[in-house]
Amino acid sequence: MKITILGCGTSFGVPMIACKCPVCLSDDTRNKRLRASILVTKGDKNVLVDTATDLRAQAIAGGIEHVDAVLYTHPHAEHTHGIDELRRFNWLQNSSIPCYGSPETLKVLRDNFKYIFVLQGKPGWQPNLTTHEIEEPFELFGMKIVPVEVMHGDLPIFGYRFDDFAYITDFSEIPEESMELLGGLSVMVIEALRVEPHPSHVTIAQAMEYVEALKPKRAIFTHMAHGFDYETVMKELPPGMELAYDGMVIDTGD
Repeated sequence: MKITILGCGTSFGVPMIACKCPVCLSDDTRNKRLRASILVTKGDKNVLVDTATDLRAQAIAGGIEHVDAVLYTHPHAEHTHGIDELRRFNWLQNSSIPCYGSPETLKVLRDNFKYIFVLQGKPGWQPNLTTHEIEEPFELFGMKIVPVEVMHGDLPIFGYRFDDFAYITDFSEIPEESMELLGGLSVMVIEALRVEPHPSHVTIAQAMEYVEALKPKRAIFTHMAHGFDYETVMKELPPGMELAYDGMVIDTGD
């Protein structure tokens, strides 16, 4: 299984508009962070997690030529508003694309994007998508996918486990019953928003505590704001922990 970090930034992205901080002005490409999303590749199948606002740029940079399914973590704008870019993949594939998520997330998508899911336009005018509500583990393209409920402030959302890899972003707490779903991981990509506390996201210190409790073989921090300079923070992290960067490719070995 191959994981590509398409974007590891927050809702503002990095650099932020009109910000003159050292990270936003940095020439280090590892400090350029598009909105958070990953691509999971198993054999010849590509599964996209979230349609980030920057999906077009991510697909071009990553050389993505087909999307076989989409998993949604939650319905916030930076994780969904690239949905129209799926239309290009419909054209390339001449087929619909299945989209998976919680019943609550898919309801918001149907409400927010009625031109896709309700209104009938001419073929090619809107993406051709099907929705599939999930609450339990399911099989997709030879992978066992486990929805992992986490709390994003007071909003329950999904992270996902794919075999022995897990992706957990935009969360403030992992409930105990969900912690039990995240043992024995080879790789975990987990949010670490910033140093200062936030009501609906974890700090890097809190993320490190979760990593220490779950003990994945490799932990990679994502969904980072502009407070983290890649080279500086990498020197401070303990073994087995690292920062993501856009375009990073992770081979889980299976």
